[in-house]
Amino acid sequence: MITKEQHKFSRLEKVIGKDNLNRIKNKSVLILGCGGVGGYTCEALSRSGIGTLILVDFDKVDESNINRQIIALDSTIGKLKVDVLENRIKDINKNCKVIKIDKFIDEANIDELFNYEIDYLVDACDYVPTKKAIIKECLKRKIKFISCMGTGNKLDPSKLEITDLKKTVNDPLARIMRKFIKDEKITSKITVLSSTEVPIKTGESTPGSTAFVPSSAGLLIASYIIKELIK
Repeated sequence: MITKEQHKFSRLEKVIGKDNLNRIKNKSVLILGCGGVGGYTCEALSRSGIGTLILVDFDKVDESNINRQIIALDSTIGKLKVDVLENRIKDINKNCKVIKIDKFIDEANIDELFNYEIDYLVDACDYVPTKKAIIKECLKRKIKFISCMGTGNKLDPSKLEITDLKKTVNDPLARIMRKFIKDEKITSKITVLSSTEVPIKTGESTPGSTAFVPSSAGLLIASYIIKELIK
């Protein structure tokens, strides 16, 4: 029997306190991209009692996702990622409100994301024009966000860090984004998750990936957001 002191978030409550746990229960986080990084971010946030998760992804689970995505199983191949992730979140915390946007988001329809109240936004997508648009929109709307840079062709999760975009090294995607903010004369600090590891050369255009780098990135992002929300 679960007592008043012993509930599904009681161990977290011991660390952050009851007031902060209640604060988290009233917060909303949008996850753009529900794959390797975004899936693990959702996993940790749902296990931390977050009140609302807005899931944004147009893709379906593919067999090639199984090596790194928490929602990818033989039984989920071919299903919409947002549907699979919703079922998982509800099985963890039925009180978490889940909003699904199963669309490809680009500059043309990005405004749709902001029809909802958002306390924090996670950019875990890999489409560069959308990443650029997210930065501009979040800065314009004064919405807190964190953008994930490249986790492909990386082997060492200990090289991951949360930092200012301007301080990133050895990250080809971050290099593109640094040029973007320079060209756009964006001087605000852009918080990103990036790896300092030199990418492994595979000789192929599609990046390789592991079970432990994207997952670690997602967990680090979730940890960062929870700490930000209870400041």
